[in-house]
Amino acid sequence: MLQEQKKVTIFEPNREIPLALETDVLVCGGGPAGIGAALAAAQAGARVTLLEAHGCLGGVWTAGLVTYVLDPKDNSPVTTQILKELEALNAPVSLKTRKFAWVEHCFVYDPEPMKLALERLCRRAGVHLQLHTRVCAASVEEANSMIRAVFTESKSGRQAWKAKVFIDATGDGDLAAQADCRYEFGRPGTTESQPMTLLCLLATPKPEGLVPFCLGGTASMVKELAGKGIKTSYGSPLLLHLNGGLFGFMMNHYYGSGLDAADITRATLDARQEIYDVVTQLAAQGEVWEGLQLVATGEQIGVREGRRILGLYTVTVEDVTTGKRHADGICRAAFPIDVHSTRKESGKPFDDENKIVSQPYDIPLRALIAADRNNLLIAGRCLSGDFLAHSSYRVTGDAVVTGEAAGALAAWAAQAGLAPAVCASTT
Repeated sequence: MLQEQKKVTIFEPNREIPLALETDVLVCGGGPAGIGAALAAAQAGARVTLLEAHGCLGGVWTAGLVTYVLDPKDNSPVTTQILKELEALNAPVSLKTRKFAWVEHCFVYDPEPMKLALERLCRRAGVHLQLHTRVCAASVEEANSMIRAVFTESKSGRQAWKAKVFIDATGDGDLAAQADCRYEFGRPGTTESQPMTLLCLLATPKPEGLVPFCLGGTASMVKELAGKGIKTSYGSPLLLHLNGGLFGFMMNHYYGSGLDAADITRATLDARQEIYDVVTQLAAQGEVWEGLQLVATGEQIGVREGRRILGLYTVTVEDVTTGKRHADGICRAAFPIDVHSTRKESGKPFDDENKIVSQPYDIPLRALIAADRNNLLIAGRCLSGDFLAHSSYRVTGDAVVTGEAAGALAAWAAQAGLAPAVCASTT
């Protein structure tokens, strides 16, 4: 039996860190939740800075090539602005009927114009942007349980950023963890979490032949692959028609922790190899697949599960199944429980919890207020919830709305010089 390797550490000398900027609201993470937060805060009159690790805004929408938005909200100002901006860019967006429990539709988009649309909206709103910048540490004042500053790494080296209110929209709760907030991860009592998926874009000279296998025709796609002897690691592959000859494709499941760089690297490399192999096999079949080309794979692999940060309220599976309402409800989530199998050995695409009947339910504002830091808000899939509830509210349509609520509250708190929890208690 191998002995556990002793952990070796190296001392990093203390050093002075240059202060890059001081602002009202600092949003960490430029994905769907971060976009919602930054725009809502800026449009409420706050000075806002948005930091993003990748070279574009949008997170899984763009760097992750998801290409569709589940559970979009018609009453979301930011969602409406995004759709209008895409229209102004003459970017194709299509509304798709997709019956997921209470969710009637989603919308499908091209990720390239989405990047520009998000940048234009943020710049127009006066949001200060810095890309290629990853949050790596936080300075905390324990006396008043406040975050004093966050530290980042980029081509500019290490920088410090100060704000009155911070919003963690990293998806994985990175900022909250660095600020020593309590959190949960994966299935209770286990190390199991949902698998990661790398998405891709395909191009074909025969789009009309692929349309029958698209969204709504998943069973046909499964049958088509099986008939050609092609097996994908995700047993319910999804093909989406974006525009012309361009398609989005989701077809793999890879296991490991979305909080571990080595696991994410391994999953990304293996998933990219599988995508290449499957597309090559399909193109070799001829017929409707003749001329099929792999255009791009995601810059980031899609991570379904990260940390669930403890908030003043925890959304539970009971909330989901009973359709719970709250006086401070800020998002009426309608997506069902959606647990992609947490065990590769099961051979199933989904776990049995997906049979649990859900109802539309409220996400309360309290679930966005970190319990352990007085000036920290959490938005998107890292908000406070249990394992099963998280599998429902993690979709990006809900992430935008939770971001909007966090941004509006952050702007109010910053301008009033109060803790977000104090402001929330007066609503």
